[in-house]
Amino acid sequence: MSAPAVDWRLIREEARPGPEQMALDEVAAETAAAGGPATLRTYRWDPSCLTLGRHQEPASVDWAFCEREGIEVSRRQTGGGGIYHDRTGDIAYSIAVPAETVPGELLDCYHLLCEPVLDAFDRLGIDADYVDEPMRELHRPACYLRELHPAHDVVAPGPGDRTDPRKIAGNAQYRKREAVIQHGSLTFSVDAARHLGVFADPPVTAEEFRERVVGMDDLVDVDRPDAVGTVEAALADWAGATPGATVDADGSWTDAELERAEELVEEKYRNEEWIRTRPGSGGA
Repeated sequence: MSAPAVDWRLIREEARPGPEQMALDEVAAETAAAGGPATLRTYRWDPSCLTLGRHQEPASVDWAFCEREGIEVSRRQTGGGGIYHDRTGDIAYSIAVPAETVPGELLDCYHLLCEPVLDAFDRLGIDADYVDEPMRELHRPACYLRELHPAHDVVAPGPGDRTDPRKIAGNAQYRKREAVIQHGSLTFSVDAARHLGVFADPPVTAEEFRERVVGMDDLVDVDRPDAVGTVEAALADWAGATPGATVDADGSWTDAELERAEELVEEKYRNEEWIRTRPGSGGA
């Protein structure tokens, strides 16, 4: 499959708080649906952030730990478990594109939009691919410790002579106003204590966490800026390889988009009711 033949913009890594990053993903989808450019972007969570899955119970969070450690908490549009996004250990990306230009079948759409992610790992010298068979669940509230799924969980062999697969990236999708938004987290480095600390009483040790999750810096000699640049190049090359597509490699947000993102931050992503109330539960 080829990338959609549309006009793209690449927005290079920006460091913003988690609520703003999720609002900008939603804005990018609105722009694509309205006939504006499709968006490729990388971003950094600053400060570190725990994002809850759309239907996750707030009681699964160790709120005191997050407050003490300066970790922001918000809630995603996508489902699944909570994800701790470390300020330096996580490399985030998203792709927003008109829905009519990508496969309607969810698995096919995942595999199309994950092509540049797998290419980025290949360029870094990391043997990453979809997990080929489900891996057992360790702690349901934590996305990286749920049963791994061949559709969207990407694994790589462990460091050294270890060949057991460990999760190195996760991806999720949702549709909004005739657009598809896919976002994901690529693990650059693993801080197991903080990954586990954001959850209330996880029955998993730091050693067990590291047996499930691996970072780029465990596998290859690369610094974070170079890893981010590799992801950005893979995104731009993937989009630009399709005849008829254009890529603005120095894309940016419009003032109207930034204003819309601020509205969404206040209405939703930094709103305590949105964050601390599981949809459909009727209360925090």
